[in-house]
Amino acid sequence: MPARSWAHPSGRSRWRAGVVALAVLATCAVVLPAGPALAAPSDQPGGTSGVLESRDLDRLQQRAAEVQDELRARQAEVVAARDALAAAQQEVDEAQALLDEAQGVLAGHQREVADYAAAVYRDGGALTPLTLLLNGGDPGEVLSGLGFLDVVDAHAARVIGVAEGHRRGALDEQARAQAALDQARARADEVGARVAELEAAAEAVTAELGDALAVVDGQLAQLQREQLSVNEQTAASWRAYVEQLRAAGLAEVPASALRDPERGLPGSLVPVGAGGGGAQRGVAQLPGRPTSLLVLPAETLAAVGSAMEALGQPYAPGTTGPDSWDCGALVQAVYGRSGVPLPATQGELFARTVPVAPADVLPGDLVFLGSPEAGLGHVGLALDQRTMLAADARAGAVVVRTLPGDQVLGVGRPVLGQRPPVAVPEPSGGALRTECGNTVYPPSYDGGRAWGGYPNGLIPPSAMCPLGVGGHTLRCDAAAAYRAMAAAYAADFGRPLCITDSYRTYAGQVKLYGEKPALAAIPGTSNHGWGLAVDLCGGIQSFGTPQYAWMVANAGRFGFLHPTWADPGNGREEPWHWEYAGS
Repeated sequence: MPARSWAHPSGRSRWRAGVVALAVLATCAVVLPAGPALAAPSDQPGGTSGVLESRDLDRLQQRAAEVQDELRARQAEVVAARDALAAAQQEVDEAQALLDEAQGVLAGHQREVADYAAAVYRDGGALTPLTLLLNGGDPGEVLSGLGFLDVVDAHAARVIGVAEGHRRGALDEQARAQAALDQARARADEVGARVAELEAAAEAVTAELGDALAVVDGQLAQLQREQLSVNEQTAASWRAYVEQLRAAGLAEVPASALRDPERGLPGSLVPVGAGGGGAQRGVAQLPGRPTSLLVLPAETLAAVGSAMEALGQPYAPGTTGPDSWDCGALVQAVYGRSGVPLPATQGELFARTVPVAPADVLPGDLVFLGSPEAGLGHVGLALDQRTMLAADARAGAVVVRTLPGDQVLGVGRPVLGQRPPVAVPEPSGGALRTECGNTVYPPSYDGGRAWGGYPNGLIPPSAMCPLGVGGHTLRCDAAAAYRAMAAAYAADFGRPLCITDSYRTYAGQVKLYGEKPALAAIPGTSNHGWGLAVDLCGGIQSFGTPQYAWMVANAGRFGFLHPTWADPGNGREEPWHWEYAGS
């Protein structure tokens, strides 16, 4: 191939439909194996992060939102009505206690008068002025007895009158309290009837949404099958490319032989042109007609090959394989196996990997994604200018996905060694940090965590993954993280991690709200409804236990946190409630 062919490559060197484009920047077209037509990798990786267009679904979601807004508006009325009912019932109970006390006092006085009358009867009949005259001796004694009788009668009448007055007052207070109770019950019944109507509407719209989402779920399952096909065909195409290199005796060229093309390259290899002029380091090509063959270092071939073997494995934050990965750990592991040591996190990888121009990206290069606001948020292996392989948090797996050109913060080539560390792009303006494509929320965050365009509590089953315990499910990245956390817990405690609640459907939220409106979240707002929260047991449900302490010390490694609002002293103490920090 003549030197003048170092010009920027043409579009015909790109692979189509998710198949690896091995020489998009080669001097001329590169020999590539033919493959079947495939579905393109999804802009929303894994096909699990976006609901397909559906007018019925949009309409039903709007209805669900309206019901949700009305329930939110009624929640204060429900709480106020129930508080008023409780207060009125307390007043009735207190009035009844006062009445019981007054009646007891009156009864006591009445017993004393009755005892007095009985004593007179036993002593010879009723005590009257006549009996005093007939039985009296000294007239002075008769007059004294008459005065005593008047005093006794007056005192008895006064005592009984006061007691009767207290009793009547207590009766009046009981009547007033009962009227207030009746009014509070009527208000509570009125609010309850309205809430019941809203709950019925929520159940109705939930049923309709379920039917609509069943259709979407089928479409989603088809997208996932296409994603698997993309993964499989990409891996097959890569193996075919490596076989071409082997056939040409070029599958074992070390990176050290390709790092300085201006000083010379092995055998008949020639440089690959750089978009800004000159030759690219760490790569070469074998001239041929009608196309040339891109020659990547043996270390890059081994790394990308290892990454292809990880396709389909779950994503979980903080994990380093072999059963699940985060994005930085996957990159480190596949290059580490090929003899190229790298840091393990996306930030350290960005800081130390030798950069190349984004226009010169080649298979095996590290692509760093992010935005000016959120900073660095993802890293994966480029397969061409439009395709990448990554442990992707939104997909919840290692996938081949579209490389979003507008999110590229930089490209690095690991086989060129490492540079002195540079600053890593950080979030600005209050933006939240992202990790492997997911927003990471702090423990104090209490906002919505919507994802994929799905309604809360109405997520298609195909977009969720099992936890391996009963019927519990979460979003796939959260599920993989939970399984990794559960394995670590079991290793330390010798028994499984205990769980009582995970993903909660919209219908389940409606039911729970009807039972506990003062405690449950408004239907359609619970983090359980996003498949991002779990309620745990087995000791974790109590503050201060060894199990709870283990979660505090270890859950963050797997992306789970205990929200600040659920901590001791913050109003709603829920030691059992843990949330996945993904978006």
